[in-house]
Amino acid sequence: MDHDENRDQTPQQRPQTYELPTERYGAITQYQFDAKGNVKVASGEFRKSELCTKHGLLPRDLRKVDTGHTIVPLILVRKNSILINLLHIRALIKADTVLLFDVIGSTDSHTQSVFMYDLEGKLRQGSKAMGGLPYELRAFEAILISVTSALESEMQVLRKMVNNLLVELEEGIDRDKLRQLLVYSKKLSTFEQKATLVRDALDEMLEQDEDLAGMYLSEKLQKGSERPADQHDEVEMLLESYLKQTDEIVQTVENLSSNIRNTEEIVNIILDANRNSLMLLELKVSMLTLGIGSGALIAGLLGMNLKNFMEDSNAAFATVSMLAVSLSLLISATGLYRLRKTQRLTMWAEDNALGKKGGFSPPTKRL
Repeated sequence: MDHDENRDQTPQQRPQTYELPTERYGAITQYQFDAKGNVKVASGEFRKSELCTKHGLLPRDLRKVDTGHTIVPLILVRKNSILINLLHIRALIKADTVLLFDVIGSTDSHTQSVFMYDLEGKLRQGSKAMGGLPYELRAFEAILISVTSALESEMQVLRKMVNNLLVELEEGIDRDKLRQLLVYSKKLSTFEQKATLVRDALDEMLEQDEDLAGMYLSEKLQKGSERPADQHDEVEMLLESYLKQTDEIVQTVENLSSNIRNTEEIVNIILDANRNSLMLLELKVSMLTLGIGSGALIAGLLGMNLKNFMEDSNAAFATVSMLAVSLSLLISATGLYRLRKTQRLTMWAEDNALGKKGGFSPPTKRL
């Protein structure tokens, strides 16, 4: 009966069913290293549900390594894996497998290729050649080496460019150099933020004893139980070593930023001094113009077509000329003197004015 009723309904009246879409990764390449260091490449789009089921992860864990969602460095320790997102490296480390995620067309492909070559070498060397470190810690160390090397190389390039520009600014200041200083300052600020985030991620990891103990995946797989929370000396020493390196990089960048700020302050002082010099020159010209104008006033008054009872005097021209020149010189000299007196900036006013007003007065020696 129900079947016949549904058949008689029009398409607009029939209930519609929708298939829920499964979220996919974009175009990415997966590099998978096995226990012997051999690599297998798989390219294309992958379902997040498949990755979660295969590797025992949660969807929110995969979001941590998705390049479109986060730029904050992360080291997440899960039951059977370690999820890492540090700069150009997005990896999943297991007891016998390393899975790398590389976005197709990424600008860090060259750096990641160098990292993969080093990772392959460390995994193939074995535990004995690497000081007894298990598989997962060898992979983790290769990641830390790549991250610190990338920060170090970028820092060296920035330091060279900034130091060269600061030396050029000491020789002369122009618009192009100031524009370059602004660009370098922005780049240095971005790099400082990136290096600081990496350092903070390593520092935060060192504070988590349970996560440090949980990074021994091989032992957990063999014995079926986790290490005690206070037995993680190898991982702690490993993290402290690279934390020190990243902290040195951050300190170097902070010193460069301080040098740039000091240079900007000095440049501003120089520009203010030049601006004050131009203003002072303008005031001097104004004083001289005022003096010349005062002398010209006398000539203008006597030049009117009015009787002034001086037309027949032989000494009138010389007298008026001397009077006009004297008045011009007097007004110009007075203005320049007052300007010079105002220009002087001293700690103590004349006649110990500050001392009389209750301010500080220089000490006097009594005989």
